[in-house]
Amino acid sequence: MTPPYRSRVAGTGSYLPEKLLTNADLEKMVDTNDQWIVERTGIRRRHIAAPHEATSDLSLVASQRALADAGLTAQDLDMIIVSTVSGDQVMPSTACVLQSKLGCRQIMAFDMLAACSGFVYGLSVADQFIRTGMYKNILVVGAEVLHRFVNYKDRETCILFGDGAGAWIVSRAEEGDRNVIMSSHLHAEGALGDLFVLAAGGSRMPLTQQVLADEAQFVRMKGREIFKNAVRTMTACCHEALEANGTKPSEVDWLVPHQANVRILQSVADHFEFPHEKVIMSVDETGNTSAASIPLAFQIGREDGRIQRGQLILLAAFGAGLTSGSLLMRY
Repeated sequence: MTPPYRSRVAGTGSYLPEKLLTNADLEKMVDTNDQWIVERTGIRRRHIAAPHEATSDLSLVASQRALADAGLTAQDLDMIIVSTVSGDQVMPSTACVLQSKLGCRQIMAFDMLAACSGFVYGLSVADQFIRTGMYKNILVVGAEVLHRFVNYKDRETCILFGDGAGAWIVSRAEEGDRNVIMSSHLHAEGALGDLFVLAAGGSRMPLTQQVLADEAQFVRMKGREIFKNAVRTMTACCHEALEANGTKPSEVDWLVPHQANVRILQSVADHFEFPHEKVIMSVDETGNTSAASIPLAFQIGREDGRIQRGQLILLAAFGAGLTSGSLLMRY
């Protein structure tokens, strides 16, 4: 059955904190060097939130810019989804905090926790609400202040993560509009969840003095296994999206993947002979910003003129969980 409505991306916005943490800065903090980091990850610098900035603060700026781009106000919104693993606090949700800061009506607002796949998950959920006719304008945010969960004595993880926020307005498309979200494809493999964890702070391991002494409040990952599974799952999701829509890789104008590691992005592109020059990469400037990475990369592509209205865009993500997902749209 053909859904009664389709959704489109009506506006986008982003925000990166001013402070930079470069590879040269990290050389003074941990046993590493610029060449080692660049060769293994492609990252040269990351943005770091100021001490007074929380995830909702970054989200607010990105959301205001997305609303302005869409020609809407906060009063036009019907729902807010904030994808994050580094919310302001456990409760209330960062989405509710953002709702208040934006001055919205008493609309539905909730956080989405799917790690680095969170933004694609959030877009898919928003698309379903639009398709059923329940809502017309939905704010989807991917935002992280990850550096506060990083152990700067662990050179395997501290070189990777940065802070930032991206926001999209997903709206009901006019009849006949070709610039719509075509399909989304989401997965999770909980059996592999131990490859990337932030163990402390939940009901299984509440924060205690011993937890802090053991430094269990920081992210931990098994890098080689993450790399292998990231390439595997993002490649599969890309194939799934293309096959579902009868689309050839050559028809896609831009691949916008989760910005984890430049070698992962290149490997995914190589699996279906997608030219590297058609992959939007911002990991050198932002590092891994988890749920924020896809909207941040997309915005960079928009602002430098590469991404244009009417182009076919493929999003692909992978994250802790293990989660993965793809979304094909005509922007």
